[in-house]
Amino acid sequence: MTGPGIPGAQRVDHVALTVADLDAATAFAVDVLGGEVVYRLPPLARTDDWMSEHLDVPPRATAEIALIRLGPTTNLELFQYAVAGQVTAPPQRHDPGHQHLGFLVADVAEATAAVGRLSGLTPQDPGPAAGGRSPLAGACRARFRTPWGLAFELRSPPEPAPHGPPAPAARHRPDGPWTNRGGGPPGPPPITGLRGVDHIGYTVADLDEALTVFADVLGGELLHRGVETDPDGPVEVATLRMGPTDNVELRTFAHTDRAAPPPRNCDVGGRHLAIHVRDVDAAARHLAARPGFTVLGAPETIDDGPIAGDRWVYVRSPIGLHVEVVRMPDGALPYERTTAARRAPAGALSWTDR
Repeated sequence: MTGPGIPGAQRVDHVALTVADLDAATAFAVDVLGGEVVYRLPPLARTDDWMSEHLDVPPRATAEIALIRLGPTTNLELFQYAVAGQVTAPPQRHDPGHQHLGFLVADVAEATAAVGRLSGLTPQDPGPAAGGRSPLAGACRARFRTPWGLAFELRSPPEPAPHGPPAPAARHRPDGPWTNRGGGPPGPPPITGLRGVDHIGYTVADLDEALTVFADVLGGELLHRGVETDPDGPVEVATLRMGPTDNVELRTFAHTDRAAPPPRNCDVGGRHLAIHVRDVDAAARHLAARPGFTVLGAPETIDDGPIAGDRWVYVRSPIGLHVEVVRMPDGALPYERTTAARRAPAGALSWTDR
């Protein structure tokens, strides 16, 4: 299953998350995950209805935003909103709208120990283990949640098949090194054996509907669909290759409340996915013509601040996930004059590059 996708799409530009405490989130991303702060924007607030029209949040909301470079290919955009009526409890794993990041590590037990030393976090569920005295010996997965709202898991690379390469062959495999980024900090990441972001995970209310969005409209390539056993009960899972540098995992749990609304952008756990395109206006017109998609306002170009020149627009999808189409002139952004940190760029990539 795959569709034509967004015209001019190049790659997933960033994955975004609304957190309870931007300072704590930024510190964790740097000190534990080995990320690098690329820029932090001045507080965003308006006295008109712009916030509602363009970001789908209450009109008097205030947002603070930071961008973190995670490993060789991933940009993580963190939001903290101040708004009346904000939901401060993030969704649980089985709730529609729950998002997690999966990190590929050389050894899950070793990486889990490093997370514990650096942050005090313990795994919520160590995942399947292959025996040994430690419950994590040979484990292939360990899941965590931070107090400020990030859910993440550590995964080890799959064992090669007895005859032939690992499957699926089209899955993006981050192979590091973690610090392989222009101007990045020297030395290994704090978590031993950290290679890269393996996937972006979403819990969805209806897997078929979500696959229509991610495959038919956004151009993802379906790699696998099946049912997994889980401590929370059976879960239906679909994995897609999303452009040259990312994978997305979609999950629906047996006890997922399909009628529950996903978090708003301004709630803790709110999220959006940004696609870098060659022409934001053409991409917006394409999405506006798809059933259930609504372009919020019109594309705008930021005219001042650290990312002046960025052209972007949000699009509401029928599954409650907002998709941003964006074009950033990397190499000409104002933040680059004052720091060696850099976003993971789209460059000359095309969506179908493998």
